[in-house]
Amino acid sequence: MSDSLERNTKISQLKEPLVKKLCEVLDKSSSKGWRKLGEIVGSDRRFKVSSDDMEMCSLKVLELEGSPSLMLLRLIGERGCTTGHLMDYLQTLGNQDALQCLKPPALQIVIQPQSVALICGHNLRLSCHAVCKSPVQYQWFKYNQEVPNSLSPDLVISPVHLKDAGFYICRVNSVDAFEFSQWVQVDVLNVGVSYGGQSYQSLDGRMKVVIQPQSQRLHVGENLQLECGAVGRPIPRYQWHRNGVPIANASKRKLTIPHVMQDQHGRYRCEISSSSSSNSERMWTNEVDVIIDDIYAIGGGSSDFFLNSIPEQLYATDKVALLIGNLSYQNHPQLKAPMVDVYDLTNLLRQLNFKVVSLLDLTESEMRNAVDEFLLLLHKGVYGLLYYAGHGYENYGNSFMVPVDAPNPYRSANCLCVQSILKLMQEKETGLNVFLLDMCRKRNIHDDSTPNIVLRVTANIVFGYATCQDAEAFELSSSGFTNGVFVKFLKKRLLDDEKITVVLDRVAEDMGQFDATKGKQALEIRSSLSERRALTDPILPGDSADLLHAHSRQWAKAHELPESMCLNFDCGAQIKLGFAAEFSNVLVIYTHIVKKPEDMSSCQAHVTDFSQDLDVDPKEMNRETPEETGIYLLSSCLPQHCLYTRLSSLQKLREELVFTVCLQGTFASMDDDHPVHWTKSVNIGKPLIARLDLHRAMRRNSCLQTCMMPHSPSHSPCHSPGPEHRLYPHHGSLQAQDNNRLSPQQRYLDICEHLQGTLGGCRDSYCDHLSQRRYEPPYDSPEGLSSSPGRLSIPIEATDDIDELQTVFINSLQPQL
Repeated sequence: MSDSLERNTKISQLKEPLVKKLCEVLDKSSSKGWRKLGEIVGSDRRFKVSSDDMEMCSLKVLELEGSPSLMLLRLIGERGCTTGHLMDYLQTLGNQDALQCLKPPALQIVIQPQSVALICGHNLRLSCHAVCKSPVQYQWFKYNQEVPNSLSPDLVISPVHLKDAGFYICRVNSVDAFEFSQWVQVDVLNVGVSYGGQSYQSLDGRMKVVIQPQSQRLHVGENLQLECGAVGRPIPRYQWHRNGVPIANASKRKLTIPHVMQDQHGRYRCEISSSSSSNSERMWTNEVDVIIDDIYAIGGGSSDFFLNSIPEQLYATDKVALLIGNLSYQNHPQLKAPMVDVYDLTNLLRQLNFKVVSLLDLTESEMRNAVDEFLLLLHKGVYGLLYYAGHGYENYGNSFMVPVDAPNPYRSANCLCVQSILKLMQEKETGLNVFLLDMCRKRNIHDDSTPNIVLRVTANIVFGYATCQDAEAFELSSSGFTNGVFVKFLKKRLLDDEKITVVLDRVAEDMGQFDATKGKQALEIRSSLSERRALTDPILPGDSADLLHAHSRQWAKAHELPESMCLNFDCGAQIKLGFAAEFSNVLVIYTHIVKKPEDMSSCQAHVTDFSQDLDVDPKEMNRETPEETGIYLLSSCLPQHCLYTRLSSLQKLREELVFTVCLQGTFASMDDDHPVHWTKSVNIGKPLIARLDLHRAMRRNSCLQTCMMPHSPSHSPCHSPGPEHRLYPHHGSLQAQDNNRLSPQQRYLDICEHLQGTLGGCRDSYCDHLSQRRYEPPYDSPEGLSSSPGRLSIPIEATDDIDELQTVFINSLQPQL
């Protein structure tokens, strides 16, 4: 192919492996990446890229396999951009690695295998051919297993059996390079020797329907199963229709509808299509009748019974979750487990496709503003979930969450009322409202207010209280960081594909078997759910696509990480600056020496000069291990051999985050050992939750008007703490750690022998082993690692299995305030 022809090739026609490699280069680069490329293309009137286009590209980082570069290439490709244009832009950008991706490789696969559907007993042939100056060798794989005796360009299986169905790939090797072909799928249909009087002994590549669906008569509650099938190359695509209307998420050969209802009767057929570079085909199966009866006799008796109707598959138009964990209280006992609880639930809910905002240590105004942002994400049919871990109480059936800046004693005016938030959620016509409250529910004797909150009568509300009314919630307290009792058992069930109330029922049963909290804490479930709503329900966007996109953009603001960057210093050293998010308001910064001059004997890169809003302790910055700076939960995900800094409370950041990277190095040629310093100022804007300005005292009125009670915070009297509110000594900083990552030498359990107090209080006071949500006194470890308010020892625990420790905990229980 000539150079002119290559330059005229449309971007949309580039091979997938090439595009993937190009996107990897552009996604990783900071100064010469996709953002800068978008700016260059945007200056060209032919393919103008707007700011909205760039923001759409940036949203792709929120998807599991999302690529901003791929989105940008698709946009400009749709507008007629060719490979030649792209090469010119990359030349202007100065990204030689990206340019190299567009040049023909030394080893190139010219014939890719194609997916195919064929009948059991026929011959399967998959072909892969490559060109290279050196001799090439081939090896075929099915999934990750080598296919025996498959060392030629053509993989032949004769005859093919049902067990041969699956995904295949070919690896091509030369002397100094190797390439993988594209993945292909082989679908094997079991239809016998012939179908419809026509024999299929070979395939000519054209699509043929060989399995037709059959009419069915069912009873309400039974499972409907329809099957069709076609052979051809490439593999056919399927879309089922009922009464001429496409069925959502019905794009497989087999259509299964569990527990059918009478209104699902009708005429069904499947549209089968296939497209290749040479032609496109489309055909239909026969249309069949599905009849569903609503009555049938049971047990052969004379009476007929109506079956209970089992609902069809339910959907969420979106799923959003707000997780708040309050630990570092200013006027109340410090907590520990909320950090681990919020972290674990965040990871689990994201597996269920929830958009999750996870926040630690919020003041009253920050909590109210966070709820306002949460409400912006809700609309009709959305599943909304609110989890709170921290101090709390319950008066007259209303639950109150206590911010970290609440006075002692606190009242409703200083706290957020959960029922007020529920009222606002109901106004959004949400499909499911789930509240998981991991706090105490003791009566607050200092609060005599009786809020009058009128809730709508809806059947979509589920409350999961970590403890019963007028009782305490507990966390497991030891030298290691672990979950509260509620989340310890909740995280084992959260991914179950069951109705949410069924999941919570099983959690309650599990908690009931835990000897350490028997008779002291029991999960209470309140529900008005009349449908089989589950957290695993799929997402099917409704009619408000534009509204959903606007909400996604708003949510994305709370999760936008700065791009990693390379800093070049005048001395010739190059520093990589990277970022990670532990929570939506906790940022991790790490520095790594990429290159240093040959005559420089040593060098280090520190970050310093942070905004006073963040209140960063210099002693906690630029540590050689993540654990030393309090980064326990992300420690295994961060690159090694860096200096790490953890910035919490990003919601307090009022201006863009500007800091200094200081490089200090020593040279062997210098007589003294004094280091030489170079500095660069870095501006990363407002990362993560800082973009939402939650620090503002009053930004919206929705949550404030509904949640505020008589007695404003500024006028709430603060009495001296009584016995039930005494302040225990506590750690100045509390962090969590994944104990699975600890070395054997670190695994031990620090059991304090001194027990404080007796049973009483609520989720706010603590003992040595089972604490009231959540407090732990200072301790000295058996290995001499003392814990002081200024520096907390690396938390260590012997095991994840709390059941093994329950005999130690049973007699050391103290409730939470």
